[in-house]
Amino acid sequence: MSTPHDPYVRVRGAREHNLQDVSVDIPRDTLTVFTGVSGSGKSSLAFGTIYAEAQRRYFESVAPYARRLIHQVGAPAVGEVTGLPPAVSLEQRRSAPGARSSVGTVTTLSNFLRMLFSRAGAYPAGAEPLDSDAFSPNTAAGACPRCHGLGLVHRTTEELLVPDPSLSIRDGAIAAWPGAWQGKNLRDVLDALGHDIDRPWRELGAEEREWILFTDEQPVVTVHPVREAGRIQRPYQGTYMSARRYVMHTFADSRSRTLRAKAERFLTSAPCPSCHGSRLRPEALAVTFAGRTIAELAALPLTSLAELLRTAGGSETARVLTADLLARIGTVTELGLGYLSLDRTAPTLSSGELQRLRLATQLRSGLFGVVYVLDEPSAGLHPADTESLLGVLGRLKEAGNSVFVVEHQMDVVRRADWLVDVGPLAGEHGGRVLHSGPPAGLAGVAESATRRFLFDEGPAPVREVRAPSGWLRLDGVDRHNVRGVDAAFPLGVFTAVTGVSGSGKSTLAGQVLAGVLADRQAAPADRAAEPPTAWCRSARGLAAVDRLVQVDQRPIGRTPRSNLATYTGLFDVVRKLFAATDTARERGYKAGRFSFNVSGGRCETCQGEGFVSVELLFLPSTYAPCPDCHGARYNPRTLEVTLRGLDIAQVLDLTVESAAAFFADTPAAERSLRTLLDVGLGYLRLGQPATELSGGEAQRIKLAAELQRARRGHTLYLLDEPTTGLHPADVEVLMRQLHGLVDAGSTVVVVEHDMAVVAGADWVIDLGPGGGDRGGRIMAAGTPAEVARAAGSRTAPYLAAALRRP
Repeated sequence: MSTPHDPYVRVRGAREHNLQDVSVDIPRDTLTVFTGVSGSGKSSLAFGTIYAEAQRRYFESVAPYARRLIHQVGAPAVGEVTGLPPAVSLEQRRSAPGARSSVGTVTTLSNFLRMLFSRAGAYPAGAEPLDSDAFSPNTAAGACPRCHGLGLVHRTTEELLVPDPSLSIRDGAIAAWPGAWQGKNLRDVLDALGHDIDRPWRELGAEEREWILFTDEQPVVTVHPVREAGRIQRPYQGTYMSARRYVMHTFADSRSRTLRAKAERFLTSAPCPSCHGSRLRPEALAVTFAGRTIAELAALPLTSLAELLRTAGGSETARVLTADLLARIGTVTELGLGYLSLDRTAPTLSSGELQRLRLATQLRSGLFGVVYVLDEPSAGLHPADTESLLGVLGRLKEAGNSVFVVEHQMDVVRRADWLVDVGPLAGEHGGRVLHSGPPAGLAGVAESATRRFLFDEGPAPVREVRAPSGWLRLDGVDRHNVRGVDAAFPLGVFTAVTGVSGSGKSTLAGQVLAGVLADRQAAPADRAAEPPTAWCRSARGLAAVDRLVQVDQRPIGRTPRSNLATYTGLFDVVRKLFAATDTARERGYKAGRFSFNVSGGRCETCQGEGFVSVELLFLPSTYAPCPDCHGARYNPRTLEVTLRGLDIAQVLDLTVESAAAFFADTPAAERSLRTLLDVGLGYLRLGQPATELSGGEAQRIKLAAELQRARRGHTLYLLDEPTTGLHPADVEVLMRQLHGLVDAGSTVVVVEHDMAVVAGADWVIDLGPGGGDRGGRIMAAGTPAEVARAAGSRTAPYLAAALRRP
């Protein structure tokens, strides 16, 4: 029987996603960890049910008019939830923040620094005090008028716009112009304006070239298209747009990432000549504190900023404001993020760093009686920083809050007060609560995939360390905080790059190593010399690598129209199989008929989405199955075509596991499905939208797409924290695949914090000793056993413990 002061959050009949009518009681005022393999349903319980229900109740207390202005989540599929306090969610957001968002704005530390300069800064003689907004590059009062507060100006040149001056305009001399009809239109407009579009570009006069590329004029002229056989083309009014105007307009306004990326190739970025990259007006930069401008303080690592503020002194106002700033900075540095600076832009941060910054802000908020729901707060954390994280979570609990954490890191799980283990497997084979109670109680749950890792059951596998087949050497690496470092990567083996957060791992492997290899691949095949790079003095041994494959955790698509089947190419095979059926041939249906992205075979009521949006005024908008196709996405005539008894919609609803049996006699489909099974994704549906996939799932889908390709030459696979978001049981599956690539003759390099993965590597490169300007040095390089004995390495003791596992 629940009471108004029920000490438990009681969930009854949860059916969200794959949850199988789950009922569970979770004590409040505890650190509760939700565990289970990827896709088991733990996030559906913590976020999709508990947090979603708390949000729904909160919005019911908001005035109806205000509700229309707030993005609301729909009601979860659950019978009842009682004893539920207000909730705050800190998720691993995959959507990238804007370029104007920074560490300072995410943590609100910039607000307090601006207030310090406004109220306690040293102003030039005769200058009027400025409001705090005048110190922000994101406001009209503070932004540099030339670069609009971005710190950079974008320019283009004739050399960039016209890379091959021997071509004529008709032959495509102006490479920056769009293709297809739009590019032809611009050429025809120039022709109508009297310019010779058939002469080589270099033979045109300098003034004419200048006008064509850089004019701001937009003349309108009547264009008479050249007649083509069988086509009637009438004259039309065409407007001219110079190449520079087109590139700048596309870069600034296009919503297409592809078009923006193409436009960016024709631009050079340089620090703004007015503000020199500081993003602020001269009036704001004239004010100093402790002898420095606000831009100079914002560029310091937080640890250095704290040291400066402690010794700054000043008026009583300055002391009050600096004390508050120091307390807030202390929370961020406690979470292992002291290497960040306030002006570090948010898009350059990992999702784990962003979540910990928001966690630091919540710790200072002083809320109590709240349920904090966190999504893998240890993601991207070195084991040395996990203790600090646990301390922060403990303080949130001691302040009178409940902390519910979805987590795979066993060190965090062991420190939990309460454990909710969901499983036993993923998808339709999961969705049950196997254990809800103190962690020790999981020892008696035989079907739990978590038990073996929580209690270190069974010996660590013993594997012979492979010998390198060669070396790839980078001399004088100079990028970000990695300064003057010589690094050697062995070929033909599995290498792990380790180090605390911010030590330079991703810079060395993900940027410099990947950059020089990409430069090599882009170079002419007959060039004998190694390619020069701005990031290292020299690179040797690159010729031994024929291909670079980078596998990251970015989404495989940003709309529900992109899914598992379309990304892997499996959908093409399926559509051809349907087009080859007797019914499809009789009706003249081609493979395109079975795509929900084009008109013809799709349901036109929902445009192939399968659902329609229903506006409910002040209630949250909800999505309902399409009234015509009932979620199938296709029209009735298309669904009449079946393959072995299933229509195209039913095939897309199959799980990978079921589809593997269904397509067992189709080699092209079977190969794609087998690789998806090999990386542990058998529970996903073929038509599962990209927007529903986690970062770890997206990464494994990309890896599966690579595994099904025919391998040619020596390939180097580069992965940045591939185990993020993976249960240890899923990590084992992934590692089998990666070690299989090495056994087949490839090289694998991973940036990794999971010591079980590092212990199984052939070679380890450890960076440190700290983050930011205190890192960027190679502390140790060698076999795991050698690095585990290295003095001065923060990784060594944790790696040694992993190697000693019973």
